[in-house]
Amino acid sequence: MDLLERVQRKATKTIRGLEHLFYEERLKELELFSLEKRRLWGDRIAAFQYLNGAYRKDGENLFRRACCNRTSSNGFKVREGRFRLDIRKTFFTMRAVKHWHRLPREVVKAPFLEAFKVRLDRALSSLV
Repeated sequence: MDLLERVQRKATKTIRGLEHLFYEERLKELELFSLEKRRLWGDRIAAFQYLNGAYRKDGENLFRRACCNRTSSNGFKVREGRFRLDIRKTFFTMRAVKHWHRLPREVVKAPFLEAFKVRLDRALSSLV
């Protein structure tokens, strides 16, 4: 991932007029996210699709909803699995659950995918 990020850094430096800016400023100017943030964005979209039944056959048991409705944040909690091996902490399901709980209620309650993407972009716009 670091290697890909370095490639993106160099590519944004080649754009005339942006050579003197810091990497984060170049991304903001080009309206891009860093690779890490794009990965998180993609994880959240995939989690939304799984949780709303887009992948019924493949994703039936991928996520489990939390048992109670009393939640302090977005009201749509999913359970994290427990694993003995540290390597599983980087799996999609673990990454997605951790960041899903941080989303605002209006993003999570989107009626369909396109609305979710628009609301997610609005919520993440401060994280560029």
